[in-house]
Amino acid sequence: MTAARSDDGVRTGRWKVRPGAIALAVAGLPLSLLGTAYVLVVLYAGGLLSLTLIGLPLLAVGLRGARYLGRAHAWLIRVLLGETVDAPAPPVATTGVVRWIRAGLSDVTAWRSLLYLLLRLPVDALTFVVTIALPAFGVWCGVWALASGQAPWVAAVAVLGGLAVLLSASVAARAMLNAQRLLARTLLGPSSAQLRVRALERARSTALTEGDRSLRQVERDLHDGTQAQLVAIAMTLSMTADALDGEPSHERLRTLVGRARTQADAAIAELRRLIDGISPAALDRGLLDALPQLTSQAGVPVALRVNVPRRPDPVIERVAYFCVAELLTNISKHSGATQASVDADLVGQLLRIRVHDNGCGGAQLQSGSGLLGLAERLAAVDGTLSLDSPPSGPTTVVLDMPVRI
Repeated sequence: MTAARSDDGVRTGRWKVRPGAIALAVAGLPLSLLGTAYVLVVLYAGGLLSLTLIGLPLLAVGLRGARYLGRAHAWLIRVLLGETVDAPAPPVATTGVVRWIRAGLSDVTAWRSLLYLLLRLPVDALTFVVTIALPAFGVWCGVWALASGQAPWVAAVAVLGGLAVLLSASVAARAMLNAQRLLARTLLGPSSAQLRVRALERARSTALTEGDRSLRQVERDLHDGTQAQLVAIAMTLSMTADALDGEPSHERLRTLVGRARTQADAAIAELRRLIDGISPAALDRGLLDALPQLTSQAGVPVALRVNVPRRPDPVIERVAYFCVAELLTNISKHSGATQASVDADLVGQLLRIRVHDNGCGGAQLQSGSGLLGLAERLAAVDGTLSLDSPPSGPTTVVLDMPVRI
């Protein structure tokens, strides 16, 4: 009989079952009975009371409980069988009772967990039979044959039958444990759609990170290469102009050198503006230092409050910086406001920035507007833009974006 290494590293015989599997076979049946009772109570109470005010809220609460029971069962499968089940997507964050109930009733993961609790009963019953009952019956056959004083051929048949039952029970037990793993992976793990979303999120995160790294490389190349060369040209032209001073015969040449020097200075200024537009130097130290510099350059007085105890991802910081910059520019040019405010806070895993002004209002999210462009930029990082701008003002724009991409 060959030996095989189990998931937890303990060497077991080919026909032996790991101890955790035996524990699951013993404890699984009462747990599945409780789970089935929970499902029936939730469905019966929710369905029976669905026409009343408490029916749907009760069903939503029961579904949320099924989600947590599903995670407990996934933990049990991992501990006893060594099968790691990936966590599904978390429940949708909502505000308000009605939205919470609606989100609970449409929670696919909760319904899948409810189905898992219901299907566990037949699977656990069969697991108990082939893991505990059949081996016990096989052993009883052998003991009965040897202890009851039966005829030799009867004892031999009983012993051989008991051995056959033990061997078949071992094969069937492994099959049922694999069914337990498959059931947990299928119903307690993320769905295929959620796995697809996760893959897309990872791909987007990689693309945004690579794009941010490429932009920073371009900024360094422009700053250390092209800008340095233009500065050297400007310095050379300056020294040439100094050398031509006092030479009347070189007046036209001095004029051309002066013009070239002016053009070089303008090119340097434009290049610096371009570099700052790619990666503002103030962002190197985070929003805590970048936003004060940004608000101090606005065309109206801006009251700033920043409560960001930890730095978001660089991509998120850059999106937030440019969104605030464009909003302040719009306030200066179009709102007629005399004062504005910018509030930046961390709300859980969200960076929330509120930009308010006392202008004339009437801003709209429509095609061709700068606000729609900001909303599209935020959508690229799973952010949202909320606008409140009645015709008589004031205007409030709230930017929400995740801290991590």
